[in-house]
Amino acid sequence: MERQPETIFLTLLFMGLASADLLQNPDFEFPPANLTGNNLTSSFMLLGQNNTVPGWTFDGTVQYVTATQNISLPGNGHAIQLCEDGNINQTFIANGGITDYLLTFTVAPGGQNCSYNADVVVSVPDSTRFFSWKQHYGKEKWESYGHYLGSWGEGEPVDLVFQSQTAESDPNSTCWPVIDSLLLKRVGALPDANDNLLPNGGFETGPDFLSNSTEGILLDEYRSAVQSPIQQWSVLGTVKYIDSRHFFVPQGNAAIEIVSGASAGIQTGVMLTEGSKYNLEFALGDANDTCVGDFIVGVQTGSTSQNFSLASNGTGSAKKFSVTFKANPSATQISFLSYTTIQTRDGVYCGPVVDDVVLRASYGLKLEMQLKVLISLYILLGAIL
Repeated sequence: MERQPETIFLTLLFMGLASADLLQNPDFEFPPANLTGNNLTSSFMLLGQNNTVPGWTFDGTVQYVTATQNISLPGNGHAIQLCEDGNINQTFIANGGITDYLLTFTVAPGGQNCSYNADVVVSVPDSTRFFSWKQHYGKEKWESYGHYLGSWGEGEPVDLVFQSQTAESDPNSTCWPVIDSLLLKRVGALPDANDNLLPNGGFETGPDFLSNSTEGILLDEYRSAVQSPIQQWSVLGTVKYIDSRHFFVPQGNAAIEIVSGASAGIQTGVMLTEGSKYNLEFALGDANDTCVGDFIVGVQTGSTSQNFSLASNGTGSAKKFSVTFKANPSATQISFLSYTTIQTRDGVYCGPVVDDVVLRASYGLKLEMQLKVLISLYILLGAIL
């Protein structure tokens, strides 16, 4: 399970080329012009017509937030709170050819002892998605999320909007969301998978990680593998996208930790030769986040399903497994589902790590394909002679 240095270098190089600073003031560290010096000592400052945040426009009730002992933020100390009917927006210009855009952003509840947490609504042209503070998975008071925004071509203007939404009639009992640390990433064509029939089988292409966060990135359910933050993989339930800087990752730079249990996981589909045999290899492990227990992961490959168990002591380890199966007449679905819900001693939800998923034709099919090529060459040679 040793990582190859050249693999890590190429992965990081690709991810670096795919990223770009497309947003102005994405971490809100440039404050309103008339909020300097002593004005920034207050935790919450209401924004108005004369004190907007550079790079952003807003509507409704919006506050500029400065971190204090009671307010934990992942960035360098400043953020935006979206209060009642509050929204902020910024228009960026897409560049390059038709390209997918992935967003990482952080949300924290902006209050204490509230009876209800308001949702965050993220919208772009033709797409709106709700993010709810339903479950706290990490150690910090904030959570980072990954989101597939959409696909646009060269020069297209894209209006990115963050808005608060609540069903509560009493705004005083609502924890209004605090937004911070936005990362926008361009993703082009996936790199060549060599002999792996599954694109992005190592989960190396996904949303960017925050440089100063040790929490990973939460991915809520995405039923479409085409419109998913993890390219070519749909998300069931809630999973966490983890990096090798802060977690144990079996291979490469990134992996998936299935944190919500109850049949949560990931899934993809691939067109294969009907009736032929294939071999699926994958790594299961723990993220070195003190997650102790017995993991049970169900793996389905078309009509074949099998459960795999892994005992975790929470210190970072992995084991290779494999499944051999026959391809379906239609697209073959490949899924990894966790049937285990575990919490660490400090209440953090955790689970099995899935990584390094490789699909290959079985040896028999390879021989069959090679034989067909040889026969074709023999026939061609005979025709020439």
